[in-house]
Amino acid sequence: MPKTNDQTILIVDDAPENLTVLSELLQPRYRVRAATSGEKALRIAGTDPRPDLILLDVMMPEMDGHEVFSRLRADPLTRAIPVIFITAMDSTEAELSGLEMGAVDYIAKPIVPPIVLARVHTQMELKQARDRLSDQNAWLEAEIQRRMSENLLVQNVSIHALARLAETRDPETGNHLHRTQGYVRTLALRLRNHPRFSAYLDDHIVDSMAKSAPLHDIGKVGIPDHILQKPGKLTPEEWVIMKTHAKLGSEALEQAERDAEKPVKFLTLAKEIAHWHHEYWNGSGYPDGLAGDAIPVSARLMTIADVFDALISRRVYKPPIPFPEAREIIAKGRGSQFDPDMVDNFLAGFGDFVAIARRYSDNASP
Repeated sequence: MPKTNDQTILIVDDAPENLTVLSELLQPRYRVRAATSGEKALRIAGTDPRPDLILLDVMMPEMDGHEVFSRLRADPLTRAIPVIFITAMDSTEAELSGLEMGAVDYIAKPIVPPIVLARVHTQMELKQARDRLSDQNAWLEAEIQRRMSENLLVQNVSIHALARLAETRDPETGNHLHRTQGYVRTLALRLRNHPRFSAYLDDHIVDSMAKSAPLHDIGKVGIPDHILQKPGKLTPEEWVIMKTHAKLGSEALEQAERDAEKPVKFLTLAKEIAHWHHEYWNGSGYPDGLAGDAIPVSARLMTIADVFDALISRRVYKPPIPFPEAREIIAKGRGSQFDPDMVDNFLAGFGDFVAIARRYSDNASP
């Protein structure tokens, strides 16, 4: 059997002569540490280099082997160290008791050197195999996390690239995407404890809504420039065309959803937001005239976020308005344009929304 200097065995026995016998037997092959009491054994086991295996005498004064074993298992630093019980109690009941506690093996005194060496070697091999498997699992988990992070980054970059594509058609929106995304996340988080929304707005849904928010106007890619960038008021005919951007956006996202190999939650929410974020609580919005709770939660959140940001931002057809005036307009829309409970939470946390607007200011907001 080759010498293995990097493997450590802790021998615990209150009889020095027993420690001497086992140390002389094992030292040619392993690094050996010794303890004559349970307390000392626990201290050694908890310090580096931690033992790869513990040979633990059962019959010891003050703290017997069973108590030592229980305390080893209770400590996260030592609970995984395999333990072989060594005792003069040569009975099936004693052996079963030790194995039922979780010991990996049981050796009776007086020891038989070849048997001790064989059993120790077996447990050391098993320990090395477990360590290799643990290291491999840790590496795999880290690799999975790395790839998931990369995929998430690519996903987020792709979302913003698509949203920026729409934004290039309407260049005066500036940081509109960042602001509305922040508004949606903040308002959703404020509503998580509300009885109407708590069962739906879990962490995953809130994250997916915020991720989806920048795609709310993706359908504007399909609106002609002379309408989208018109500095004055749209004619009734032009307004009909402008309103089609909601359906155009949802149809594009629905096609992307169909092309996916499996359902993608944020695409479902993005489709809801794109299609219905111009619906009104009282049913007077577009494109489908939905009312009340028939409008998806995601779209209702986006409606408040989009309107608030449009009010405080400069557009080709209007200057920005001050935050207090924007607040009053949102408040007046409670129960008509907007979900009343959402408005209440928006108003209660208005300072948070102002902070987001200032953080991502186009230097044209009030």
